[in-house]
Amino acid sequence: MTLSGIVFCEVAFWVAVLGGLTARYVFRRPRLGVAMLLAAPVVDAVLLVLVTVDLLGGGTASWHHGLAAIYIGVSVAYGHRMIAWADVRFIHRFAGGPAPERLSGRRYTLRCWGDVARTGLAVLIAAGILGGLIVLVANPARTIELQGTFALLGVVFGVEVLWAISYTVWPRKPAVAPTRAVGG
Repeated sequence: MTLSGIVFCEVAFWVAVLGGLTARYVFRRPRLGVAMLLAAPVVDAVLLVLVTVDLLGGGTASWHHGLAAIYIGVSVAYGHRMIAWADVRFIHRFAGGPAPERLSGRRYTLRCWGDVARTGLAVLIAAGILGGLIVLVANPARTIELQGTFALLGVVFGVEVLWAISYTVWPRKPAVAPTRAVGG
């Protein structure tokens, strides 16, 4: 049930985001677009309730419950950025806006370090959810599977830090525009 809920919520999140942007830019319905975009965080709340009800109803935690906590953490920490990323592309495609900018050099490195902070927030949120579920259920035999998720969160954060360090040491080079042949 939990895995199905996660899949449903992931699909619902992107339906809300893409539907909101489509309403805003394709159908020129900005209010409807905002309403749909505001539905995206509601999806996270639904998933959290679903997982909590499952465990309080006697369910035993599985990797699905850990995945739900990670999904919610990432959605909260990165949700605004994901929507902004899609928004820029919709503006370019449907509203005549400029092409999305490809960051390089110091600007890209700073974005990578910003991602470290976002991933840290996602990890803290997920860890808080996991800890809250463990305390709420109060049955170590039913929540033991969630313990392994804490280690996974550490690995995810470590990879994000290594990524940022790599772009600090070796900054991303600007994209090279294709050259045109002169003459015939």
